[in-house]
Amino acid sequence: MPIWARGNDPRRSAPGGHAPPRGFTLLELLIVVAIIALASAVVSLALPDPAHTRLEHEAARLATLLEAGRAQSRALGVPVAWVPGPAPEPIGDGGDPADFHFEGLPEGNGLPVRWLAAPGDTPISVQLPAQLRGLPLGPEPIIGAMRLVLRLDQQQITLATDGLGPFQVINDAPAP
Repeated sequence: MPIWARGNDPRRSAPGGHAPPRGFTLLELLIVVAIIALASAVVSLALPDPAHTRLEHEAARLATLLEAGRAQSRALGVPVAWVPGPAPEPIGDGGDPADFHFEGLPEGNGLPVRWLAAPGDTPISVQLPAQLRGLPLGPEPIIGAMRLVLRLDQQQITLATDGLGPFQVINDAPAP
């Protein structure tokens, strides 16, 4: 008849009377560390680039603003152009410098004149075709085919229209 006492449990001892090994082996620990490293690498590669995300948001917003400018130009029957850079006269209430403006529209037209950047952010640069100071938006319903390039750091996005359809965002390769 076996006697059971504390520390004398035959179910827990290995053959030969030695206790089974406890804990993890070095190989098991290395495998777990490798899996964690691989998972963190995949997650870090999947994170979006903040400059590219900001540029995509600004490009989509500008495409919408350009279409709003075209619509107001047709509704008022006046020639309107989108021009990067501040207006010759102060715009709005405080006379703060604008990042872009719509020439030809009356003051208080409701269209924004600034990028969505926070103070201290890198400004977005705009590249227009060499012969244009700004993009003509109307009042004709059909305008010429146009392209403009927005750049932020090493990223660039092109906005383009064939003159009949709306401005669309076209992703480009990084700027040289």
